[in-house]
Amino acid sequence: MQDMTKAQPAAASVAAASGGSSAQDGGVLDRFFKLTARGTTIGREIMAGATTFAAMAYIIAVNPAIMSNAGMDRADLVSATALAAIFGSVLMGLSANLPLAVAPAMGSNIIFTYVIVKQMGMPWQGALAMVAFTGVLFLILSLTRLRERAARDVPETLKIGIQAAVGTLIVFIALRGAGFIVASQSTYVAMGSLRSPPVALTLAGLLLTPVLVARRVPGALIISIAVLTLIGLVVPGANGKMVTSMPQTLLSWPRWPASTFIAMDIGYLVSHFLIALPLLFYFLCAEFFSTLGTLIGVTGAANLRRPDGSIPNATAVFATDATASIVGPLLGTSVVTAYIESITGVQAGGRTGLTSLTVAAFFCLALFFWPIFVIVPPQATAPALVMVGVLMMQGFARVDMTDLATAVPIVLMLLVTVLTNNLINGMALGTLSYVALELAFARGGRIPGMVWGLSVVFIAYAVVTAQIF
Repeated sequence: MQDMTKAQPAAASVAAASGGSSAQDGGVLDRFFKLTARGTTIGREIMAGATTFAAMAYIIAVNPAIMSNAGMDRADLVSATALAAIFGSVLMGLSANLPLAVAPAMGSNIIFTYVIVKQMGMPWQGALAMVAFTGVLFLILSLTRLRERAARDVPETLKIGIQAAVGTLIVFIALRGAGFIVASQSTYVAMGSLRSPPVALTLAGLLLTPVLVARRVPGALIISIAVLTLIGLVVPGANGKMVTSMPQTLLSWPRWPASTFIAMDIGYLVSHFLIALPLLFYFLCAEFFSTLGTLIGVTGAANLRRPDGSIPNATAVFATDATASIVGPLLGTSVVTAYIESITGVQAGGRTGLTSLTVAAFFCLALFFWPIFVIVPPQATAPALVMVGVLMMQGFARVDMTDLATAVPIVLMLLVTVLTNNLINGMALGTLSYVALELAFARGGRIPGMVWGLSVVFIAYAVVTAQIF
């Protein structure tokens, strides 16, 4: 984080040298966004927005590629993804006036598709209703002091464990979808044959993408996806076709997500509420703590915190995330959240909500390129997903592995989630082992009431699902 902060003056100088107009010339924009007060200009904010968009544009290709496996129309998902990002980013810029971009969340889309729909058999319409209901709960939390209690009561061990488990599951599903990991009768899973051109293409991406990210190439993930998609045009795949299909056209008028718009099945959620309860908890925690971490990171990098360390407009940020997570399912996508990639825009000089509005403008432009995003193959998105999964495991840096009460729940969550291909199994065993070990060490008084309640929910869930499946 310190490196990011040090990079800001240089980035600001570059932005200023690019011809950005002065804040005083902005008139209404200057007064509304407080450009002068935050030492920025209109030109600098636009450059920052373009930088943020480049860093997070991969979601337009990745989110539809994932969620289409739930039986949803991929072209409509491209539109739903962009529209959700536009709505969330505009609302964030206007209500919170912070350089935070918003879009459908990575991780939640994996759980939506592979856990809720494919494993649990819930129709995607019912899953959308569940996400929207989570958004309503999050909005209530955001407008009350309950969010502060939630942030305090959930142990760091469980936060890190859940995030790491989801990150590992993302990596596994991405590699399996690309054919890099295949089923094996003797070892259950094995690596795909390198004589297979699609597997070789995935391997090339797994080597290229981390290098681009490590070298801090702007838009590293979307560049990786674009390069691998182009190469896929000449790489033979299954059934005599190439890995990447040629698009019928490069540009087209934006399409409305007709098949997913207001397709939620609220009745299904009501009739299966007990089964959905642990997943509601996951979405709520994932959304809340992801937003909190992003907010802390971005405001710290932009030096926007108050002298007492508090974050300006924090309530507006949480309320925006919650509202966007209600609108997102209405459009046809999963949880919507603030993106940590917003830090790249901060490094480019972004300090206000005008950066977020610029990101929204680029997503508007992307709507015209939906035929391209539809043909991106899994071999192109897998390396980007692996990097996302790796970044979600950075919490391990804060883990004391010598403390069994900390290490065991995290390891169990991660391994059980991946080996059973089921997040709920991992969350349940990790939570129950945390409670058991705290009691064993005579530290029962440290167990928050929320964790006791969650343990009861997981036990009830296990009993109910054992009767059903």
